Amino acid sequence: MGTVQARSLEPLPVSGPDLSPSLDEAETVEVEPETKQEVLENKRVIVQHVHIDGVSRTKDDLLVYEIADVFKAKNLIEVMKKSHEARERLLRLGIFRNVEVLIDTTMGEEALAEGLDVIFEVKEMRRLTGSYNTMVGNNEGSMVLGLKLPNLFGRAEKITFQFSYGTKETSYGLSYFKPQPGNFDKNFAVNLYKVTGQFPWSSLRETDRGLSTEYNFPIWKTHHTLKWEGVWRELGSLSRTASFSVREESGHSLKSSISHTMSVDTRNSAILPKRGALLKINQELAGYTGGDVSFLKEDVELQFNSSLLWDSVLSASLWGGLLVPIGDKSSSIADRFYLGGPTTVRGFSMYSIGPQSEGDYLGGEAYWAGGLHFYTPLPFRPGQGGFGDLFRTHFFLNAGNLCNLNYGDGPNAHLQKLAECIRWSYGAGIVLRLGNIARLELNYCIPMGVQSGDRICDGVQFGAGIRFL
Repeated sequence: MGTVQARSLEPLPVSGPDLSPSLDEAETVEVEPETKQEVLENKRVIVQHVHIDGVSRTKDDLLVYEIADVFKAKNLIEVMKKSHEARERLLRLGIFRNVEVLIDTTMGEEALAEGLDVIFEVKEMRRLTGSYNTMVGNNEGSMVLGLKLPNLFGRAEKITFQFSYGTKETSYGLSYFKPQPGNFDKNFAVNLYKVTGQFPWSSLRETDRGLSTEYNFPIWKTHHTLKWEGVWRELGSLSRTASFSVREESGHSLKSSISHTMSVDTRNSAILPKRGALLKINQELAGYTGGDVSFLKEDVELQFNSSLLWDSVLSASLWGGLLVPIGDKSSSIADRFYLGGPTTVRGFSMYSIGPQSEGDYLGGEAYWAGGLHFYTPLPFRPGQGGFGDLFRTHFFLNAGNLCNLNYGDGPNAHLQKLAECIRWSYGAGIVLRLGNIARLELNYCIPMGVQSGDRICDGVQFGAGIRFL
């Protein structure tokens, strides 16, 4: 589920975080000086052979797809660029620890005067890798064990298992990932999981046991995900003081849903972009493939980023969502949207905006949220070119609203209700980018438009995550 929702009970990611360098950080192929580059561009060459050394388990057909473009190079500059691109594709498969490229003249009786050989020296991943971590957070300690079988059948397949044992909960996830040879963006995944979460803002405890399958594929400049998920959900009160509305939601439910996600992402980085735009639209339909939960859910995310003078960046984001129950049953607290906190409308406590009962926040069936951000380098550029470049000064303006709708009133009434009682905030702080994995924010926030029942965080607020408004 997204940042603005009640929980994040998702199966184990099949591909993991993107640890590869961003386009801005990736090494580039340059030849200096310019006059020498012009000579090399005009000198015709032929790639006669491509060798891949160090392969034992990986199938040849997979490798042929990834390095085929190298043979199309017509001059030395193109050979270098296409070899570098092939190296990046090989690393993206997640089956090699290291890939090095060597370019040499062709030797032997069949060698042509302009012939070249390209050699890729690779180191394959071990058949079985493991990890062990300890985590402390939310007054809870946990031990996390992970096992991964990369390149299982020689064509970049992967099985991943993760087990988490904590002082309050135990969770596990088992995933199988299979890409299409020659087109890594087309892939199939199956996930089996059990996840338990505690949500103190709603006095709610939830345990999900589920199975999901998904297929990812590109169409032109868009990326699509088709997914089916069947999950057995168990809801319960987190404390004896839970409101009656939360207690009413307690019990078991079975959700079976199909969903489609379409995204267009031209940003240079997913964590702290300097340029580019993102459009992401998600639709989920539950109830028509079984289960006792029925609804239609729409969720939209839009973001624009533009570089300005002196390495500063202006960013604007807009999110929105709508949940429409199908049938006589009202929506579940586990499916509604939630808003507020350091990753959405800053200056408010975590998910503390909107309908609530006796201090427990129940979520809403419709929401919108927007943000305007101005990022600049640190004053006087300390650590320029090194660790200091990971930090940015941050000025922001956030606004949003979350509510339930009476679907018999019509669109005009819905828009009017979403425009009432708008919460907003502004402030400034420091942002730290943790590679391409996550970011940290430390902001001084001034909440405005506070409504009765909202919880605010007036002053310093800390946030950590991947998806920020």
